[in-house]
Amino acid sequence: MKQSIVHISILVKDYDEAIDFYVNKLKFDLIEDIYQKEQNKRWVVVSPPSSKGVTLLLARASKEEQKFFIGNQTGGRVFLFLNTDDFYRDFNRMKKDGIKFIREPQEQEYGTVAVFEDLYGNLWDLLQLNENHPIYARSV
Repeated sequence: MKQSIVHISILVKDYDEAIDFYVNKLKFDLIEDIYQKEQNKRWVVVSPPSSKGVTLLLARASKEEQKFFIGNQTGGRVFLFLNTDDFYRDFNRMKKDGIKFIREPQEQEYGTVAVFEDLYGNLWDLLQLNENHPIYARSV
C-alpha cells in the first residue's frame, strides 16, 4: 500500500494577505488559486520552493467558530516544520524580510532549529535536519 498526505489546511483571514505572506515573505510557490463559484471560495495551494511533498491549502475561515482558530490551530504548539538545505541562508533572509522569530537558532541532536510565527501567530520550526536523522533522506 502506498499513501501520502497531500495537503494540510491552514485557516486564514484573507486569501490575498495569506498569499502575500507565503509567497513574498516565505518565498513559497503559488501552486493553485482557483475560484470555486458554487461554494463562493478559492482553492489556494502554496508549497515551499522545489518541494515535492505536502502542500498548504490556505482556507479562509468561513464560519464564526473557525475564526477563533486562526493563528492558534494547535493550541500554541509548533504547528508546521519547514526543513531547509541551508538553515542560516533562510534564517537570515526571513529575518530581513520581517519574519518574527520567537526562539533563536539552537543546535539540537537532530539538527539546527528556530521557531517563527506566521502572519497570524501560528508557530513554525525552521530547521535543517542532520544527515543521520531518519527523515533527512526523504526531505532533501
